[in-house]
Amino acid sequence: MAPKLLEGVRVLDLSRTVAAPTGAQMLADLGADVIKVERPGGGDEARAIGPTFLRDRDGERTREGSMYLVANRNKRSITVNLAHPEGQSLIRRLVDCSDVLIENYKVGDMARYGLDYESLRKLNPGLIYCSVTGFGQDGPYAGRPGYDPIFQAMAGWMSVNGSTDGRPMIVASNPADTAGGQHVAIAVLAALHHRDRNGAEGQHIDVSLLDVAMSVYAHRALDYLLTGEQPRRRGLRGQLYPCADGQMVIGVANKSQWTRFCEVLGCEGMADDPRYDTHAARLRNAAELYPILEELTEKRTTADLSAALEEAEVPFGPVLDFPAMFGGEQVRARGMQVEVEHPLSGTMPMVANPLKFSATPIDDYRPPPLLGQHQHEILCELLGIEEAEVDRLEKAGAI
Repeated sequence: MAPKLLEGVRVLDLSRTVAAPTGAQMLADLGADVIKVERPGGGDEARAIGPTFLRDRDGERTREGSMYLVANRNKRSITVNLAHPEGQSLIRRLVDCSDVLIENYKVGDMARYGLDYESLRKLNPGLIYCSVTGFGQDGPYAGRPGYDPIFQAMAGWMSVNGSTDGRPMIVASNPADTAGGQHVAIAVLAALHHRDRNGAEGQHIDVSLLDVAMSVYAHRALDYLLTGEQPRRRGLRGQLYPCADGQMVIGVANKSQWTRFCEVLGCEGMADDPRYDTHAARLRNAAELYPILEELTEKRTTADLSAALEEAEVPFGPVLDFPAMFGGEQVRARGMQVEVEHPLSGTMPMVANPLKFSATPIDDYRPPPLLGQHQHEILCELLGIEEAEVDRLEKAGAI
């Protein structure tokens, strides 16, 4: 059996909610040993956030919320009280045998516990320490908490999303958090490579979710920087087309695609019309052009129009709900739904990691751990603590 990509790398995941745990999960999927450190009693607050909760074998709702389940597979869980001196001592012992620490506490909180980067690098000079916050480690907003919709609002996303005559719109399902997690994984991998390839020490990584959100919308931000003008909301006109039995997004980016699209719709005469023959011209004349196109597409079924567009090599995609998406042949062929064994439910479905490796495939999926599930395994086997001492630490409130 081939070694996993990150076999031998150990990550302490002291993070909660979505962004930072998503980054740690990516490292876990790639083979790192990720130890999730949670608060005794309640654990990661995402465990209690739905809207959906895992059902057990009897169909009863468990305490495992979907927001937790989506970002914590392939990890091991222990509980440690960071405010307790003996809990802090345990973290230091774990740091001594780890490569990476990921945390998303408010700026200054980890220093109060003596678990900040400057303190821990003295114990482990090779430590990669990644701090994930809403606004970064400096600047006037550094101390503010924040959540995904706030970063969407402040990074300009909402100002360019939504219908042209409507209110600004949020993009659903925490995209700023998800992008933040991906940036965490990229940054950690780059720092590990630098340390191990160049003989360097570890370093502190400062990830701001506002910074990440700005980078995701860099295209629209650059539109502003180049012109000094706020980009307008375009809505979906020119992309979303009605069909007789649904809706479809059609992408026409260049002259040849535009010509073939016109042929599919039977309006070949419009292909060379100077009012519409370039992307810029179509945007200028959208008010008169797109009602004509929409009248033609709504006479076709999605199946009929899909077949014609595929043959014409015009990019398209029908608007699918989740049952249709997971039932679609492409998603099934790519194996994007996996089933994992879970101690409460028996099995549970998950969305697979999208990365495909030829020599080291990601095919080992373990369920998101129960709170403290691996407490004795990690403390006794990894740190060599006696069972009686583990029991004492628990009674003392350290774990």
